Amino acid sequence: MAEIHQTEEEIRKHEQELDHFKMSQFNLAGRVAIVTGGNTGLGQGYAVAMAEAGADIFIPTFGKAEWDNTRRLIEKRGRKVAFMDVNLTAPGSAEAVVAEAIKQMGHIDILVNNAGMIRRNPLLESKDKDWDQVIAINLSSVYHLSLAVSKEYAKQRSGKIINIGSMLSFQGGKFIPSYAASKHGVAGLTKAFASEMGAYNVQINAIAPGYIKTENTAPIRADKARNDEILERIPARHWAEPYELMGIAVFLASDASNYINGAIIPVDGGYLVS
Repeated sequence: MAEIHQTEEEIRKHEQELDHFKMSQFNLAGRVAIVTGGNTGLGQGYAVAMAEAGADIFIPTFGKAEWDNTRRLIEKRGRKVAFMDVNLTAPGSAEAVVAEAIKQMGHIDILVNNAGMIRRNPLLESKDKDWDQVIAINLSSVYHLSLAVSKEYAKQRSGKIINIGSMLSFQGGKFIPSYAASKHGVAGLTKAFASEMGAYNVQINAIAPGYIKTENTAPIRADKARNDEILERIPARHWAEPYELMGIAVFLASDASNYINGAIIPVDGGYLVS
């Protein structure tokens, strides 16, 4: 096979292209991130990770649990944080969140649609109220808040939305039809928003976490048979620690991901490919 040699002009052009890449692309200094449900669990992790990368944080949450702890974690990193006690499923809440975030922080650059819930029941024992509650917070609130934020992004011609999907964005699962439907819906919303908002220099993507060590998954991990079944399917052979999701969140919030749009990115230790 003949060797390929670059000309001096090609080498200079390549060097100029590489010069566009800088680690500062991952820096979120000067950005403001809304993280729904960012006071506890993985949401708190996303909020603190973005603060670590330089962003100020606005957290809409239902109730005031863990506000002081989350405030301490973010302010420890020298960043500003503000909270809003709000029911994201209430009419007009999305517009209220956007207005308060701008009032408190001046502008919005990043939205993380993290708030969500799950209800477990065998399909034949499903309850209408469970379906309605899960769809309301996991899907409808994501739509309404994304739309309200997108209207601001269209004016400033920039912005990021990071939705939180699931392995159930790809699979049916058992005992959680409302959750599976909502997370499939989140994947669809991500693609639909991306296809229109890309023209405004706005990127909308979703993270699909695999099996993560959280309070929500504690009952599954305590069930040895189910736990062993899951571990057998994961090539990495372990449940993820929450911090293992934080890098992808910061990446999708940063300029380093500016040409990624409409993606549903699994962070699952290889679960989906096994």
